[in-house]
Order: sequence, then structure tokens, then C-alpha cells
Amino acid sequence: MGPAKVAVPCPNDFLQKRSKEPKLAPKKKEEDGKKLLPLSVPPRTYHPVTRTKKNFISKNALAVMTGEPKKPRHFCVDTRQGDKYLLEPSGLFPKYINKKNYGVLPKYVIQRNEEMKREEEEYQANVLEQLKKKAMKVLSEEERTDILKALKKNWEEINRAYQGLPIVTDTRYKQMHKEELELKLKQLEHDIAAIEKHKCVYIANM
Repeated sequence: MGPAKVAVPCPNDFLQKRSKEPKLAPKKKEEDGKKLLPLSVPPRTYHPVTRTKKNFISKNALAVMTGEPKKPRHFCVDTRQGDKYLLEPSGLFPKYINKKNYGVLPKYVIQRNEEMKREEEEYQANVLEQLKKKAMKVLSEEERTDILKALKKNWEEINRAYQGLPIVTDTRYKQMHKEELELKLKQLEHDIAAIEKHKCVYIANM
């Protein structure tokens, strides 16, 4: 009964700083009497000694003498303070008109134009074919004369009936009858004038 009896820790075995951190194994300078090889990576302070027999001064001088001179760049100054900008990328310098393919249509545009032209020709051929199927019939001279005579005869009959109307149209029926005869006479006069004016008359095939 009561608390367990444990040994009291010694005052000299107190918790020290960094005592619980893992410790690395000590470096081995020699193992079994053999020396370790040095690392292959050079240190940061290493500077390799490069020796060359080239004479860069004479080489650079020869390159300057034999090289092509630099062409002067074109500038445009647009303010009195001397503000300038390159003339070539500004659009003021004729750059693209000197190209060989300037003004030449690209291949895809030519191909598209040919396709559109081909489609237009096919559409026109289809329209002509449909028109040929629905071609109008031309009246002969005899048929035209017979129709003209029939229209004039019909006009005379309606005109005779119109002349026989009473002078006083006091009822609604008389007014409607008179208006109907006037419309028929007007339509017949229009048809007769159209046939007499045009020698060739076409009739659509229904």
C-alpha cells in the first residue's frame, strides 16, 4: 500500500542541453591501417590555373580589321529635346515593300478563292437547271390573237352591262354591282394593254 519506492536520482545526473539530440558517429581517420582517399570535389577556394599560348590582343585586332563594318542605324528625332527612336520598327521606313513576295496573295487565299468560285459555278448551274425545269411557255401569235379577241369581247359585254345600269344608285346592292363592273372593266383594260404592248408573252408552267 502507498506510493512505490523508487531510487532517488543523483543530483549530478541532471538534464543537460542538447543531450537528447542524435549524435553522429566520430570520423575515422584510419581504418585497418589504410588511409582514406580525399574527396573528389574541389573546395570553394580552388582556382584552376589555365595556361594558353593564344594572343587575344592580336586576334581581336585582326577580327576588327578583317570584319565588316557595322551599318549605321536609322533614327528619327521628333522633338527639339532630341528624343529619338529607331526608324525601322516605327513603320515609317519602307521595309515590307522591298520584299520579293510583297503584294502576292498567300496560297491559302488563292485556294479559298478557287473554292468559292467553284461553289458559285455549281450554284449557278443548279439554278439554271431548276429554271429549265420550270421554263415558261411562249404564246404563239395565233394564241395571243385569240386571247386578245376574247378579252375585248368580254370587255364589250361588261361595258354593255355597265351602260345599262340605272342612273340613280340609291340601294347598297346597286352600288356594289356598279363597283364590281368598274373593277372588271379596269382589269380587262389593263390585260388588253399589256398583251397589245408585248409581242412575246410567257406563261409559267404550273
